[in-house]
Amino acid sequence: MNDGDTSRAHQNSLNNWLRRLAKFISPSLSERQEIIDVLYEAESQHLVDLSTVAMMEGALLVSEMQVSDIMVPRSQMIFIDEDTTPEQLLSDVIESGHSRFPVLDDKREKVLGILLAKDLLALANGLDERFDIRDILRPAVFVPETKRLNILLREFRASRNHLAIVLDEYGEIDGLVSIEDVIEQIVGEIDDEYDFEDEEFIRQHRGNRFTVKAHTPIEEFNAFFATEFEDDVYDTIGGLVTNEFGHVPERAEAIAFGGIEFKVLRADKRRIHLLRAIRLDESAAV
Repeated sequence: MNDGDTSRAHQNSLNNWLRRLAKFISPSLSERQEIIDVLYEAESQHLVDLSTVAMMEGALLVSEMQVSDIMVPRSQMIFIDEDTTPEQLLSDVIESGHSRFPVLDDKREKVLGILLAKDLLALANGLDERFDIRDILRPAVFVPETKRLNILLREFRASRNHLAIVLDEYGEIDGLVSIEDVIEQIVGEIDDEYDFEDEEFIRQHRGNRFTVKAHTPIEEFNAFFATEFEDDVYDTIGGLVTNEFGHVPERAEAIAFGGIEFKVLRADKRRIHLLRAIRLDESAAV
């Protein structure tokens, strides 16, 4: 087969795939999984690359997910108290590395507003005891834990807010969610957490978060986290986690065992590729 024949065959395959996809994208569509299957079939035929398929799959799944699926739980939130001294305030902001902070009232029950780290820059050389944190707070946005992510993303974009406080059914603080958290469900991690050297298995990020390659040997994982996972049946942490799930998990699925919470960051239908690991006994204090 010459180059012209090869090109025409590829174009025919692409056209066939697009026609099949167009058939699904209609008001009568009830099963998104059918679209996802078509996408992966197209990837297997080298009509689209895997990263494109992953993003399209993420965009489809976001409409099925709720805020509770991705929020940072209250136990891991970093709060600022309204009566924090200026010196301690700057120290807390610098140490955390975050850019937005919920500020609590003196009873630590109500969010007064959101503190943006950049709003402290103009005051950094002149903070004194007369400083009132309420003067620079931005309004807090509150959302229920049941809100759909696609709706939340639309609201974030319309209001230009980047952070929302999540409330449970009783109106109590349950966690927080950011626009970055939602976008990451579509495009994957936004920062460079995936981009570490081939010989590096585990990378620590801010706070208690670690990115772990699924083919990390269990022995090396144990040495890093001081865990005692057995390696007589499974050699890698990905194999062990898959066994705990009882199936090959999809992206964003999470499971906790052995003192570690694992969240799937990358996976295909055959295996896990990348995990987020959090030590459960080192959550940030509320």
